[in-house]
Amino acid sequence: MTYHKAKKVVIIAEKMLSEKICRIIDASGARGYTVVPAGGRGAHHKHYTSERASVVDDFATVRIEVVVNNKTTAEEIGNQVVEQCFDKYSGIVYLEDVEVLRPGKFGGK
Repeated sequence: MTYHKAKKVVIIAEKMLSEKICRIIDASGARGYTVVPAGGRGAHHKHYTSERASVVDDFATVRIEVVVNNKTTAEEIGNQVVEQCFDKYSGIVYLEDVEVLRPGKFGGK
């Protein structure tokens, strides 16, 4: 089997932003994404994945990952997320080089 180069965009953001971020990803031509709870420690405080009040669930942190076939699409997704979502909210976007089987499963313009 042959592995093919691709780019993974990783976005760490508040859960309340996830729908908007997923719309940006969909508009890019990507064929899917993964959203999972995230936790850790940032510059200002800790982000917990459990033991938080359900009332503030929208303020929970999520990790959104999307794999695309090219760097241009990955950068477009990252730039749009920062411009449209992180003007009033904190978040992180980074890119990773990955290798995938079945590159047709991953879109991008």
